[in-house]
Amino acid sequence: MEAQEYITFHVGGQLLGIPVREVREVLPEQPVATVPLAPQSVAGLLNLRGQIVTAIDVRRRLGLPAREGAAGPMNIVVGEDGELFSLLVDSVGDVLGVDPAGFAPPPANLDAPWKKCCGGVYQLGRGILVVMSVAALVAVEDSAC
Repeated sequence: MEAQEYITFHVGGQLLGIPVREVREVLPEQPVATVPLAPQSVAGLLNLRGQIVTAIDVRRRLGLPAREGAAGPMNIVVGEDGELFSLLVDSVGDVLGVDPAGFAPPPANLDAPWKKCCGGVYQLGRGILVVMSVAALVAVEDSAC
């Protein structure tokens, strides 16, 4: 079986990942224009070389407290249904190849926002990689995932 590759990132101290094939690019902090009356998880819009991109705050999407400290969020740009979205995360890690045999479904005891966005988990030697669903993360709705 071929290894699955995920780009890893951290949100609230948790190691998360999304499939590399869904990532367009990774950017440092970008200026984001807020959008009045937008759902809570929508941080705003950013201009990516002339294209308007919806910025989704993954912390808010998962029901976590606001980011602390001076460091701004990193941007993972993904495409979904012909649109670009930027996932605002605390930090971006490496591309990680994992054996598909180590994949497990999401734990039953996850909080509702996490359960809705989690596609499964991998047990790693140094912890757990939570695989997130890009489609669930970027779904613009009024409540958390």
